[in-house]
Amino acid sequence: MTHHQAYRRIGGNSAAGLLIIADHATNHVPADYDALGLPKEAFGRHIAYDIGIEPLTERLAAMLDAPAVLSCFSRLLIDPNRGEDDPTLIMKLSDGAIVPANHPITPAERRRRIETWHRPYHMAVDKAIDEVAMASGKAPLVISLHSFTPYWKGFRRPWQAAVLWDTDARAVHPLIRALENRGYVTGDNEPYDGALKGDTMHRHCMRTGIPHVLLEVRQDLIGDRRGVDEWANVLAPIFAEMNAMPDLHEYRIFPSRTGPYE
Repeated sequence: MTHHQAYRRIGGNSAAGLLIIADHATNHVPADYDALGLPKEAFGRHIAYDIGIEPLTERLAAMLDAPAVLSCFSRLLIDPNRGEDDPTLIMKLSDGAIVPANHPITPAERRRRIETWHRPYHMAVDKAIDEVAMASGKAPLVISLHSFTPYWKGFRRPWQAAVLWDTDARAVHPLIRALENRGYVTGDNEPYDGALKGDTMHRHCMRTGIPHVLLEVRQDLIGDRRGVDEWANVLAPIFAEMNAMPDLHEYRIFPSRTGPYE
């Protein structure tokens, strides 16, 4: 099987205490998998990746001189924003699209995907967090970037951005306030609930007491370079202001709505 890099690192000033991550940055599937049996157009849809997030992450990392970690594989291959025991880790059906190569799937193939892509990505996130913590001498502020579809099952989503979280609101409330003060319709755990056991924020931040926030931007707003630049110009000063808040660089473990930590 052709070797494929599971993640990409963007360098930055780790001493500043800020890290950006992008779980669903690309729609890439190695050629060995023959597009998982799907038509080419499926990989231009949200089911394959978070549209606009790779260029937005790159732009913000450059503007903030912040390190970043981006996944290099499609969520259809395996979803890095799910725990290894999550039933939706490898999707059989996604928004009406049946994924032939994902059902049935052998235990050996499931294990191969975890060991080749899922775990290396999370190991890279762990390493980046440790590097920022060591260089800055404080708890990093971790910002996870995602995007969501403007429509879902015929419903037009009114939010321009959404902030998802579990119970650690330290970075959540400042971000929501900043976006709303700038006139953006912002979802608070809408259109998704941010409490998911085993997901990236739960795994790397909730369990370890690291301040964090997951921001979703509506895909039609960042679907081209102009939209990416506009949102980067909005978000960069907000993130810089948040990163300057002393209480956002303390280790503090909050109980999770998903239950006790293991």
